[in-house]
Amino acid sequence: MAATPEMRASDGDRDRVAAALREHVAEGRLSVDEFNERLAQVYESKTYGELATLTGDLPDIDLHRLPATVSGQARQRPARGRQTGLKAAWAAWATASAINWVIWLIVVVTSVQWVYPWPLWVMGPWGAILLAGTIFGKDQRRQ
Repeated sequence: MAATPEMRASDGDRDRVAAALREHVAEGRLSVDEFNERLAQVYESKTYGELATLTGDLPDIDLHRLPATVSGQARQRPARGRQTGLKAAWAAWATASAINWVIWLIVVVTSVQWVYPWPLWVMGPWGAILLAGTIFGKDQRRQ
C-alpha cells in the first residue's frame, strides 16, 4: 500500500528523516540551527505529511537507503552536556553538605556540648567519588 500524507509515521521513518537532515547539514544545505529546529519537529511529527513538510524545500534523498539507527559518534553526548551534569552533581553535593552542616550546628548549639562532626561521613565518600569522576571520567568518555 502506498503511503499517504495522513498515514502515521513510525519511529524508523522519523529516524530516516533525521538521517536525511544530517546529510543535508553535512552537504551545507542546512545550518546547524535550522537542523536543530527541524530535528525537534521530526520527533514531534505523527504523519508522513508532517515529515514531508520538513524536507519539502530540500532535494530528495532515498530515505530507505539511509540507516535508521544513529551512529556511535552521533549518540555520544556533547562535552557541554557532561559538564552540565558534573556541575549539577557538585551542586547537589554542596547543597546536601550545607544542609547537614546546618543541622549539625543546630544540634551543637542546642545541646550545649560538642557533637562529633558526622556530616564529614556524608561529604567525604560522596565528594571522593565525584572528584574521581571529575578527574578520570573525562578521559574515559573520549575512548
